[in-house]
Amino acid sequence: MEQGVRLAQTETVTAEVTHNLRSDARDNRDRILTAAREAFAADGLDVSMREIARRAEVGPATLYRRFPTKEALVVEVFSEQMAACTAAVAAGLAHSDAWEGFRRTVEEVCVVHVLNRGFAAAFTSTFPGAIDFAAVRATAFRRLAELVRRAKATGRLRPDFTVDDLVLLLMASGGVRVATPAAARRFATLFLEGAAS
Repeated sequence: MEQGVRLAQTETVTAEVTHNLRSDARDNRDRILTAAREAFAADGLDVSMREIARRAEVGPATLYRRFPTKEALVVEVFSEQMAACTAAVAAGLAHSDAWEGFRRTVEEVCVVHVLNRGFAAAFTSTFPGAIDFAAVRATAFRRLAELVRRAKATGRLRPDFTVDDLVLLLMASGGVRVATPAAARRFATLFLEGAAS
């Protein structure tokens, strides 16, 4: 009986230690993601993994254990922004007025990009190890091409406009230093005025 009690106590202590380790691991992961989001938003994707580890107050080994490559970290950091862009494109395609759907999509995507400087670089770059991100990006580009095609069909978008022009917009939005939704919308408006036929 005493042996059974000791075993139960040992199992309880082991479960508590395992739970605490998992909690620590979760905390480390959250700190890494927060530090990476802040670093990428402020300084773009050029921030080193060592600097992210320093800002997260974890060792480089802990960072690499959670995210073995910078590409894996970028994918995780920007998954919410990618989802927001995907939703904006879907809403644009669902809009009954093709031009208005295009206009709103450009505006919303600009807001996401201006508020997250590193996302523009992640979205327009190819990371060989980031297969899931690349697949989502490829789907987004196909949907953007359809959005462009529909907007052209209204006669309100210049006939020579291409998806590559949207990529230029996203790259340029990384240079907007006043990172506010109002600045992003103004930037998008100026772009759309130039794109209108």
